[in-house]
Amino acid sequence: MDKYKKLISNTVIFAIGTFSSKVLVFLLMPLYTTVLSNEEYGVTDLLVQTGNLLLPLVSLGIVNAVVRFGLDKSVRKTDVFSTGLLTIFCGFGALLAFWPLLNQVDVISGHTGLIYAFVLMSSLRSLCSQFTRARGLVRLYAFDGILSTATTILFNVLFLVAFGWGISGYVLAMVCSDFISVVFLFFMGRLSRYIRIGGMEGSTVRAMLKYAVPMIPNTMFWWITNVSDRYIVTALCGEGANGLYAVAYKIPSIVVLISGIFMDAWQLSAVTEEKARARFFTKVFRSYSALIMMAASGIILVCKLMTKLLVSDEFYDSWQYIPLLVLATAFSCLVNFLGSVYMVKKKSMLSLVTTAAGAGLNIGLNFLLIPMMGVNGAALATFASYLFVFLLRAVSARWFIFIDYGTGKLFANTLLLVAQSACMLLQPPYWALLQAAFVLLIFAVNSRELLENAQKILHRQPKPSKKAPK
Repeated sequence: MDKYKKLISNTVIFAIGTFSSKVLVFLLMPLYTTVLSNEEYGVTDLLVQTGNLLLPLVSLGIVNAVVRFGLDKSVRKTDVFSTGLLTIFCGFGALLAFWPLLNQVDVISGHTGLIYAFVLMSSLRSLCSQFTRARGLVRLYAFDGILSTATTILFNVLFLVAFGWGISGYVLAMVCSDFISVVFLFFMGRLSRYIRIGGMEGSTVRAMLKYAVPMIPNTMFWWITNVSDRYIVTALCGEGANGLYAVAYKIPSIVVLISGIFMDAWQLSAVTEEKARARFFTKVFRSYSALIMMAASGIILVCKLMTKLLVSDEFYDSWQYIPLLVLATAFSCLVNFLGSVYMVKKKSMLSLVTTAAGAGLNIGLNFLLIPMMGVNGAALATFASYLFVFLLRAVSARWFIFIDYGTGKLFANTLLLVAQSACMLLQPPYWALLQAAFVLLIFAVNSRELLENAQKILHRQPKPSKKAPK
């Protein structure tokens, strides 16, 4: 199959299977914002984000290596999965020793057991699902997304509405859903065949750990860029303000939804397709960035309406943080795409360096801007950090694969989105008409190239095979 059509085919499969799980965050927002108060939602958000901080420490970032080495045809799959499983269990065993210490942290105290269960189940689910994807079982991977959606909704309704367990129910619903997903993938994917602790190739184990270990601080630095502002907002503005900010983060997740579905398929193609790689990356990046910018503009246009429809009145003021967070999310998607270059070339250290630079800038800007601008200072700091990391990666990625970014168009898109965000926040006279004009301009800038590339890809004819001479 032509590599472009294969990419589209995999993207469609992932979209069908994982759209429901990606959109789950919006389906459950009315439930969360009705059952939980601003303060409770702020606490649950910090609990989950604390668990996410512990994930790379427990797993040593091994899931990233499982995806990359699982796609490598020269590596035995048993070595890949067994290394991942052994690493996670050893890391979790080490984490247990810190139980008394973690129980002293105010945010975690009283919920330590749930955090541990969340970390273990999330690590195992990531291992099983990403190994399944790396094996090319895209339909099974996609169906697991549907199953995860159904079980998450079921457990949320049961624990939050029927039992009224509040904060504990919120976390426990995710733990139970992940557990069912692990069991499902383990049996349907016949993962037991890939467990062989004895006889693993030492060279594979070392190579995987060498690739994975830099991803530990890398993931933590991403966490700092994405989440540290919530702790600072809580400290400077209160738990209620953080609850609004956490809700505001959910709306830009639509951009992540679009990007995430594509990136699942793209990582498979980026590693396995080797012919004319620079041209392949260029075409896909320019179409991908056009789609992301158009989606971001559309979300800024309707952010007030979406907030009104999706959350309770208590959380409506969160809309004012959405425009800058949409800008940040758009560039985070572009950053993730360029990260696939590092993944292909196994340059995890460069991923770490660029992410660390962004995290450092983010922390500094948070302390500078939040006292000046309030919660929106955190959103602006996040946008500036992602833009900075994108610029770093745009330069360094070209050392390995030369990508023509379409710099002029990318610059125009950025200026238009910044202007549209400012218009939404300041709301000058006729702001609604101005918003519509910005959307039309961004669609005009991007739609032609997007449609032309799509038409070329869809009408691409396979090359005729050469007949052997008689």
